[in-house]
Amino acid sequence: MTSAELQRRMAEVWDNLPGWGQLAAVNHTSIGRRFMVTGAIFFLIGGVMAMLIRTQLALPNQDIVPADVYSQLFTMHGTVMMFLFAIPILEGLAIYMIPKLIGARDLAFPRISSLGYYCYLFGGIIIMSSLFFGIAPDSGWFMYTPLSSAEFSPGPGSDFWLLGITFVEISAMAAGVELTVSILRTRAPGMTLSKMPIFCWYILAMALMIVFGFPPLILGSVLLELERAAGMPFFEVAGGGDPILWQHLFWLFGHPEVYIIFLPAAAVISTIIPVFSKRPIIGYKWIVLSVILTAFISFGIWVHHMFTVGIPALAQAFFSVATMLVAIPTAIQIFAWLATLWMGRPSYNLPMLWVFGFLIVFVCGGLTGVMLALVPFNWQVHDTHFVVAHLHYVLIGGMVYPLIAGIYYWLPQFSGRMPSLRLGRWGFWLTFIGMNTTFFMMHLTGLLGMPRRVFTYESGLGWDGLNLLSSVGGFIMTLGIGLVLLDILLHFKFGKKAEPNPWQADTLEWATGTPPVSYNFTSIPTVNSRHPLWDDPSLLTSIGDGEHGLTEIRHGRRELFGTEVMSGKLKAIFHIPTHSWWPLLSSLGLALVCVSLLVRFYPLAIVGCVLAAIFLLRWSWENGAHPAMAPPTDYDDNEAPLHSRTHDGPGLWGMIITLLADGALYMSLLFGWLYLWMVAPEWSMPDTSPLSLPLLFTAGALLTILVVFYHLQIKQLKAGNVRGLERNLGLLGIVGVVHTAVLVTLTAGAPLDLQGSAHDAVIFVMLAYLIFHSGLGAILTVMQALRVRLGYVGKQFPYEPIVLRPWWTYTLGVFWCSVASFVLLPMVWGS
Repeated sequence: MTSAELQRRMAEVWDNLPGWGQLAAVNHTSIGRRFMVTGAIFFLIGGVMAMLIRTQLALPNQDIVPADVYSQLFTMHGTVMMFLFAIPILEGLAIYMIPKLIGARDLAFPRISSLGYYCYLFGGIIIMSSLFFGIAPDSGWFMYTPLSSAEFSPGPGSDFWLLGITFVEISAMAAGVELTVSILRTRAPGMTLSKMPIFCWYILAMALMIVFGFPPLILGSVLLELERAAGMPFFEVAGGGDPILWQHLFWLFGHPEVYIIFLPAAAVISTIIPVFSKRPIIGYKWIVLSVILTAFISFGIWVHHMFTVGIPALAQAFFSVATMLVAIPTAIQIFAWLATLWMGRPSYNLPMLWVFGFLIVFVCGGLTGVMLALVPFNWQVHDTHFVVAHLHYVLIGGMVYPLIAGIYYWLPQFSGRMPSLRLGRWGFWLTFIGMNTTFFMMHLTGLLGMPRRVFTYESGLGWDGLNLLSSVGGFIMTLGIGLVLLDILLHFKFGKKAEPNPWQADTLEWATGTPPVSYNFTSIPTVNSRHPLWDDPSLLTSIGDGEHGLTEIRHGRRELFGTEVMSGKLKAIFHIPTHSWWPLLSSLGLALVCVSLLVRFYPLAIVGCVLAAIFLLRWSWENGAHPAMAPPTDYDDNEAPLHSRTHDGPGLWGMIITLLADGALYMSLLFGWLYLWMVAPEWSMPDTSPLSLPLLFTAGALLTILVVFYHLQIKQLKAGNVRGLERNLGLLGIVGVVHTAVLVTLTAGAPLDLQGSAHDAVIFVMLAYLIFHSGLGAILTVMQALRVRLGYVGKQFPYEPIVLRPWWTYTLGVFWCSVASFVLLPMVWGS
């Protein structure tokens, strides 16, 4: 087969459907672009809100924006920039770039990427619609209780925030799982972890931080919505709750989020500097270590956002030291970048302008962050414009500047054209001057005592001139960003055609073409270096000529190389889905649930839940040896076995990473339980458990028997013994249904005072969590029995029941942990 014929057949398999069929696209290039374009639109909306805020604050005693509208504006500005712009656009960049960097044709779970985008889009629309209806949330983007509770925010504004953000968080979690598994398991053969592009290390850390960092906010949002809609008093002192619990759950997410935003931006810097310095980055291993340390330490410093709420002095000292400690791994990266520039021969092209802007602004923001880590200083400036200025220095300098540098660097990847140096430089300098004018002045107004979140102020307090300068600087920065966007838009038509690898870079994405083809690589090379294009420039042509691996396409499947985590040794071929409507339909079902809950029309919400469940289960049916995925063909045995014919594959890894996120959610619930028990001033524990112990232990015995026999069945399946497989899986599914029914009976019969006792409300959430896991496990087990009957699972295709085993193991673990923590421990403590 000639290279032209091979490329034609590849395009037939990998190209998106035409017309409306684009909505069924799952290709990572398309999904990544959609994330980035949508994030840019939300960025513009958030920027308009910022300019309205700066216009209102430009002069004292202004009433351009009324107080209630101003509260909605600053709430929505923070919400849009943090939840709808910063994280999604960086996720989009990662989704777009990771397969190209690691020598893969797509991500491991392309349908999950598509679902993540639609959840993000619909969640964002739900949140933004509140602004157009004039009922936007007004409690701040952090939604502190009790300000966001039903008593002080009686309208639906807070509900828009809670439900919309939870919807968006589903998108982030999907990206976290997707990126983690793809980086670990789909790298080109030979690409060990030590040869992986530095960009991938940053994204791997970011993805794992999402997995562990987002569940606390998801739990907090669910609990607060239950309090608002059903009266469960999780954050109400009179019912045994505590509003400070919300702050803990929010900042358990909120501070890692800062580094979730920073790490991908730093990945861009670590990628660009070596290219324009014409030498490998100095301290590769030290940078990797610093990235891991940054991710780890960031989870231990959330309380520095709460120094003024009255926490013990010892805790203040610990979190103050931890906050300063996180500066060490960040400094390692900065010194590595500077050393690379010093030892190289840097060329100061347009992306490098933004790199230098980042180095200046981010270091300044880091210095003020160290100042805020000092408890006495934090007390003085905590609720002033100083904190607002610090936040923007870190986020704009640490995220927006690298993002624009990366966009300029990879523009040829998107369009095949080069950016304009003249417009780009004007955009940079106006943005840089305007940004520093705006937020440096806000440091000063903060030190002079100007509170944040005030919509006006009296004259003569020393803030007048500084606020005017801040507002002027804001409009200068807006003009600069406008020129950058204009430059990017114009270059698609007027930009100079890009040559192959126009920056003479070292990483594989430049071998995919400018712009890249839908399948990225006609053939997958073996990678023996961190700098494959520097060490072997012939890859630019040999990959497209089909001279490397994975060139069989007659079967019509989309395939990736599946490699070992550490060594990069070829282990299997991962077959992945093609175009699919199920992600769109599933997200529409979930959107129906959110909208129904907003209008308190619960029967329609139940319909939405049922529809979403049907779509998701139907989606899961198209896997493994299903005719739409990988039925047996004459072209199966080429370079390695298909993963559905093995005991290992992306689904198993996806299940494990998903359960890590699930465990973080459960641990957040357990943390909330113990926190309220130990700290809440009106917490009350009943003398006896409201749960029926006979029913509880009956459910536990059934679940234990189920899991033990499921493990035995999997052991036999791995040994090739499939006798009675359909019958056994069917019986285990029935046991799961009975176990779930016992849990439902236990919950329905328990005398729980859900509106009067935080204790009972937490017990109810715990039981609902267990019921969900057991019920879903039972349904999936019955489905596996049906798939055995249809020939999709068996001796030749043993993979799918193996994927389900960790779910049942996890379900058993959290069940007995819940019995010990929520039932037995209070009984022992009380006695």
